[in-house]
Amino acid sequence: MIQTEFSAEEQKVLDVLKQVPDPEVEVNIVDLGLIYVVTKNDDAKTIEVDMTLSTPGCPVGDAIMQHVQTILEVNFPGYEVKVNLVWEPQWTSDLISEEGRAQLNQ
Repeated sequence: MIQTEFSAEEQKVLDVLKQVPDPEVEVNIVDLGLIYVVTKNDDAKTIEVDMTLSTPGCPVGDAIMQHVQTILEVNFPGYEVKVNLVWEPQWTSDLISEEGRAQLNQ
């Protein structure tokens, strides 16, 4: 599942994740379409992110996942952060935002 609407609180999470680039293409992971689902529960103090990578063999996948975990923990202190790597639906370039496409074409 790919989430298409986000609450204001979930949008704050996405805004933080826009600071995480894919080092191979220098476009952030949100605009690349790698973030599928964001759930932020302020009562339970949890953030859960379902994300994918452009390919299962992505050589920087572990680094990207660790960056996501760390940046969320730093920006949302006191929250338990869970990052799930998912492969369904499969990522395609159709998921890249217009902003991401503009960055790739520079």
